Amino acid sequence: MVDVYRRTTHQSNTSNVLLSPMSITAAFVVLSLGAEADTSAQILRGININLSDAYMNVILTCYRELNLLSESENYQLPLVTGTSLFIDRSVKLRSGFATDIQNTYHTHILPITFRDSTRAKDQINKHVEKETQGLIQDSVDDLPEGTALVLVNYITFHGKWSGTLEGKRIVEEDFHVDKDTTVRVPMLNLLGIFDLHRDQNLSCWVVLEHMKGGATAFFFLPDPGKLQQLEETLTFQHVNDILKTSTVRSVNLQFPKLSISATYDLKEVLNDMNITKIFSNGAHLSGITKHAPLKLSKAVHRAVLTIDEKGTEAAGSPSLEDSHWATHHTIRFNRPFLIVIKEEFSDFILFIAKVLNPMLR
Repeated sequence: MVDVYRRTTHQSNTSNVLLSPMSITAAFVVLSLGAEADTSAQILRGININLSDAYMNVILTCYRELNLLSESENYQLPLVTGTSLFIDRSVKLRSGFATDIQNTYHTHILPITFRDSTRAKDQINKHVEKETQGLIQDSVDDLPEGTALVLVNYITFHGKWSGTLEGKRIVEEDFHVDKDTTVRVPMLNLLGIFDLHRDQNLSCWVVLEHMKGGATAFFFLPDPGKLQQLEETLTFQHVNDILKTSTVRSVNLQFPKLSISATYDLKEVLNDMNITKIFSNGAHLSGITKHAPLKLSKAVHRAVLTIDEKGTEAAGSPSLEDSHWATHHTIRFNRPFLIVIKEEFSDFILFIAKVLNPMLR
């Protein structure tokens, strides 16, 4: 689903990008279970999965386990993820479909009266807000006339720099959005031991952070003028290779305090990937209902990512001299960069983000 990221990032060169390939893929694989014939085939072809592919079962299994784990009191990864299908009360569901996706794949199905669009929108937004513990609000702002089926896919993650540091401070520094724009941002200045990788082929530095709960974050800092090259050449294989070749070094790291969110109309994104039939009157969703023609009227992806210093502690003096910080190799995330977060249990990519301006929420 790296295609989703590339198609999304090309839509705007002025805003941050944040999405979850794993979450979007799993949501539409689950939805394909209720589609028939060419509708199902088009969905799976668009996301590069064969119906008989074992990978499809792996996605469904891992997505189910992640959803179950994220609701467990013992789960330490600060992740909330899920998909909810809102279907008009007048549509009679096939009992098998409802049971499968709710019990087996942990996807919510909620009956709703779309005739009252204002109330329907309020019910959808309140449900997602509750599921994400208030982190995601106002998931949908409009509902097309004649709506009978809406999908909302959501994911939130709160990452923390872990481990014991020699020094930690927060300073205000310049962040160079582009050659003409500079903003002042609160910057975490962390002095400690980090996994570091220099990739000559990608023209970037990579800082790895193994986060509590079983996720690894890769922070890609491209050389000046090399962001587009990094976006066009970065693959999942690069991410796996970096894990094997990074080295532990003492680093003076400067990284902006980060809290970003994004909302995507998946109909627009997936149309660009030739996934169109499910949104049209020609949709075949007889696996969901056999009593009426049904199409997906709206599909939304909501994502929230926060990365901060909470949970870190400095073992050394909090008032280290500036000269001491300067003696260490310095990596400054003071220009646009990419983030990839991989869940270690499933080996799936939880997030891909492009940070053009940390001050944009």
